[in-house]
Order: sequence, then structure tokens, then C-alpha cells
Amino acid sequence: MLWGPSMGPGAWGARGRSLGSARCPPSHGGKPFSLILREVSTSRFLPVDGFSGVEKALKRTCLSGGEKLRCEEEMLGPEPSACFWCPETRWGSPPAMGDMPPRQTHMPFPSVCPAWTWRMSRQVVRSSKFRHVFGQPAKADQCYEDVRVSQNTWDSGFCAVNPKFVALICEASGGGAFLVLPLGKTGRVDKNVPMVCGHTAPVLDIAWCPHNDNVIASGSEDCSVMVWEIPDGGLTLPLREPVVTLEGHTKRVGIVAWHPTAQNVLLSAGCDNVILVWDVGTGAAVLTLGSDVHPDTIYSVDWSRDGALICTSCRDKRVRIIEPRKGTIVAEKDRPHEGTRPVRAVFVSDGKILTTGFSRMSERQVALWDTKHLEEPLSLQELDTSSGVLLPFFDPDTNIVYLCGKGDSSIRYFEITSEAPFLHYLSMFSSKESQRGMGYMPKRGLEVNKCEIARFYKLHERKCEPIAMTVPRKSDLFQEDLYPPTAGPDAALTAEEWLGGRDAGPLLISLKDGYVPPKSRELRVNRGLDTGRKRTAPEASGAPSSDAISRLEEEMRKLQATVEELQKRLDRLEETVQAK
Repeated sequence: MLWGPSMGPGAWGARGRSLGSARCPPSHGGKPFSLILREVSTSRFLPVDGFSGVEKALKRTCLSGGEKLRCEEEMLGPEPSACFWCPETRWGSPPAMGDMPPRQTHMPFPSVCPAWTWRMSRQVVRSSKFRHVFGQPAKADQCYEDVRVSQNTWDSGFCAVNPKFVALICEASGGGAFLVLPLGKTGRVDKNVPMVCGHTAPVLDIAWCPHNDNVIASGSEDCSVMVWEIPDGGLTLPLREPVVTLEGHTKRVGIVAWHPTAQNVLLSAGCDNVILVWDVGTGAAVLTLGSDVHPDTIYSVDWSRDGALICTSCRDKRVRIIEPRKGTIVAEKDRPHEGTRPVRAVFVSDGKILTTGFSRMSERQVALWDTKHLEEPLSLQELDTSSGVLLPFFDPDTNIVYLCGKGDSSIRYFEITSEAPFLHYLSMFSSKESQRGMGYMPKRGLEVNKCEIARFYKLHERKCEPIAMTVPRKSDLFQEDLYPPTAGPDAALTAEEWLGGRDAGPLLISLKDGYVPPKSRELRVNRGLDTGRKRTAPEASGAPSSDAISRLEEEMRKLQATVEELQKRLDRLEETVQAK
């Protein structure tokens, strides 16, 4: 809430505050004026210097999740829109603070300078259909309970979701494992549920294939990338044999990302500062970006919407835009954020990138950049002083970016527009418990009849909780303005076409009648994996190999020996009981 005027600095100093001052236009005498910000819920009064100070205070208070103000973020422009003191207006004595009405949002005085007036709310509040988006956590029976989420400190989401399955990286003894559950299998998860456990060291990142809802890739500390095929209905036995194993990194693999439009193209980034692009159909690395491109640890990698470019952030404090097929750096920005903590970068709409990082004073920041002019950001906003790395999730259909911090208990969301100030804060979902990781559902997995525009899967210490982001609408009909055609499950290119230099955007589908996966999806996509399967798992398509038979025989012998030992112990216990 804004209050004013005053006779100059310190006019309301009886409360122990000395107010800042500014001046009205020269045509009105250039007299000083002062402003006070009043927080509605706490009734605290904050003195502010002039209009630039008001604008900054409004943005910082709203974005930091502090007390909500009665004024919107953009209510004040760069120039003052009201004159609080001029020689043509006689205010009289200012009222005491205790006498101020608690719910007035504009000037509480009857006289207004004729040269400057407040802009009406219908003119200054930016119109957006996503202004009232709210988050709704799922009920207890719709969560996944009693799952042991990984305690690893690696900065990844630890969760991957698609319209069929949810995958979680879990704590496991004797190697790395992750859990895959059908979406409908909610409630308490049995402690003996089968998991994917082929890695020999902890799993750091997982990603579902965008063109096959049954195929998932995983990167691990054992320096390997594995591609797995999950049967419909989920696992009934532990899965130890991957469809294909991709070996080429010399240090742990912390990032895996599928190409958005080319079939069977997978990117992996390791702590050896190398990015490899794989053709999963052949199991071979077809492109390599060595340590000459990234001299230090790679923090994040993101594909552009058509898959022509990748955006990376590195420990050397540089954000790079790279053409992976040529291995050339298209654009580069040094120190997008002044802090030393990790930076994340993702592609957004209209050739822009969004970065999250830290200021020199360890304040978390979000910035929007034009890739053609990286000298200055289009928008740079400070959020808070938390220490968790912000994970950005961008929705190209609505131009909304969601920021989820590891260790936070909130999700902030912003809307990106083509006009200044480009990045608009919308709202924030808050809860009591902090998040260890986050998964993001593709648009084709949402419930369109409930106006759900996004769904997150929040990882607690022992639980996975779905959170639906919904636009409030009274009608139950399909809302075409909320659901434009979105990326479908069909690949626009083959791996050979993309490697040959072709680019194409995703093939779009309509969600008006809901998403129904094609029946032949798995057979068609799996043909692209046949070669890899023959290279690594010959027993999958024919008779078991001799190695597999020998392993089974050895396990049978061990089981028989265990049974005999247990039988002997049982006999001894029975004799002891009878003797007593």
C-alpha cells in the first residue's frame, strides 16, 4: 500500500523514521515529496526514496515471497505518475499513522496535483490468463509413499515422469538403482518392489525418451550410460540387463538428455568435461565435444526446441550456445551471474535463453538473455538468499518458466513475453516440507478437462508428491487458449537425417480429445533399438547365451546350498526344543 505525501524528509519522523525524498516536476516548483510502503498483513511501514525506490521495493518484496503488497509489480513505471507535493496544492497537516485507513490502495488524500495522476488499475495491471495459476498438491492416497529418495548431493532432479511411468533415483546398497512405477500405482510402495539395478555405482540422472514412453536412459558414477526398456504395467522382477550400454566417458556421467525431435539420439555429459552424442540404435558415439570446448565441470545442458543447438553452463562461469554437429560455439556469455555457485541455462521462446544463478552477495537471480545480444540481459531479477540451486522448467506452449530450488519448499513461476520487461513474475506455490528433487510431466500427460497446465512430482525424503498447476476456469469444456498444439510422441527426424544436417521442429498434436498413445508405438520405436540390442543382449531375441546359462546354473547351486544349510539349522532347533 502506498502512502504520501509529506512536507519533506522526516515529516512523519515521530515514529522514529526519516523518510526519503524526491522532487516533483520543475513545472510545479520542484518541491520534495516522500513515500511510505505499508505491508497489509503486518502493518509495517517502509520508507522509500522516490519512485525508483518504490519500484525496486515492490519487485524485491513480491519476488522474495515476503509480505504481499497491495500494489502490483508493474504499477509504477520509470517516471513518477503522481505529484505528492507542489506549491499549487495545500495538504495541511499529515494524519497520524494510527489514523490511516487499513485497506486503501492509492492516495489517501482528497487533493491531487493536476499535472500527475495515478494510473488506473485497469491500465497498469498487466493482463494475463495465467495470473491466477495455483498449485494443488495431491491427496495422501495419490502420493507414492515410503520410497527412499537418493541422498546424493548432485544437482539433478532425481525424478523423471512421462504419461505412463514415474522414475525415482533411490538409495541402494551395492550399486546404483532407480525405481520405476506406473503412474496409477500410488500409495505405499512395498520395500521389496523390483528396481532397475544394472549400474555398479550411484545413478546421478535419468531421462525418459520423448518418442517412446517405455524407454529410459540413466547416467551413473560408474562412467556409463545405460538405456532400459520398461514393460507395460511396470517391473515384476529386478531389471539388470539394459537394452544397450554406452561407454565412452572416463569420469562419472551427471547429465543425460534426449534429442527433442530426432529418434534415438541421446546426449550425455560427464565430469571429464566431455559431451558425447550417441546414436542409440548403433550404440556408438557419433559426436564428441571435448575439453577444449568446456575446460571445467559442465553444470547443465539443454537442447533447443528443434534440436539444432545446445546451451551449456560450465564451472568456468561461461554460458555457451553450441552447434553440436559442427562443434562450434555460436555465442558465449562470460559471467552471466557474478556469484561462484552453479549456473543453470535453458532455451526459451524466440531465440532467448534463461539462466539462474547467484549474485556476488549470494542472492539467487534469474535472468533472460537474447542470444543475438548477450552483452546485457533483457531482464535480471533477484529472488532471495537461499543456497539451493534453482532448476528451471520451461513450458513452450504457455511461455511459463517454473523455478524449483533444491532444498526449497516453493515453486516460483514467471511468464515470458516479447515486450519489455519480458520476464513477469506470476505467483509462487509454497508448502511446509522442502524438496529433494523434482520431476516435470510432459504436456500430453496432463488432465485437460481440469485446466491443468503443468504437473510436478516433488520428492520428499520418503515420499513423491504430485503437484498440479491449474488455471481457474468455470467451464468444463476444452480450453483452446490454454492448450495449443503441443509436441507429440512421433519423431520428426531419424538419427541419420539429423546427423546429415537436417533440422525440424517437433510434430504437434492436439489435446482436445485427450492423449491416446498409438498402439504400434513400441514396435515402431523398438526397431530403432534392434541393433543395440543385438550388440549387448543377444539372448533377448533368441535362445539364451552360454554365459547366461552358466550364471543361472551358478545361482541355482547357491540357492540349493542355502536351502540345505537352513534345513540343517531347523533340524538342530527342533532337537533342542524336544530335549527341553
